[in-house]
Amino acid sequence: MTRPTQTVHDIEPWYKQGWPWLLISLPASAVVGGIITIFLAVNSPNALVVDDYYKEGLAINQQKQRQANAARIALRGLLRHDGSRLTLRLSSAEPVTENFLTLHIIHSTRSELDRQLTLQRTSDGRYAGETARLSPGIWYLRLEPEHKGWELRARISTDGAFQANLTPDA
Repeated sequence: MTRPTQTVHDIEPWYKQGWPWLLISLPASAVVGGIITIFLAVNSPNALVVDDYYKEGLAINQQKQRQANAARIALRGLLRHDGSRLTLRLSSAEPVTENFLTLHIIHSTRSELDRQLTLQRTSDGRYAGETARLSPGIWYLRLEPEHKGWELRARISTDGAFQANLTPDA
């Protein structure tokens, strides 16, 4: 039995076969991945990098002292946001008499969404202020008076309206 001989016309050209495309796709995918990585590195802000880490470390110690002051007087807060208005009710062993409190609303990853609000004391002893709806995500809340003698904190996950318990150890 004789074998049929292949002629030049019977062999498919290389671009019609699968294995060369498989071999080409591996380095091509690495090049595409590298281009995407460079694009993301150039266009993404590096807002989470702190320039002066020593001052940040000192500030952390001050925050811990303010949190300890709040714990000493058993200070707690309940913050409610209905989509446009914030209301805060504080409870503590010693009366809180400040007319204004500062609420820092900090996004977990995007510093351009951070807000700082002033809450004003109302006639019933609560505090209130206005703010727009929060975008979906994780937010950190930090409440402090003007003299920065104490500090309450909370972490929330929200897509708009929320309720948060502010404590010194959050």
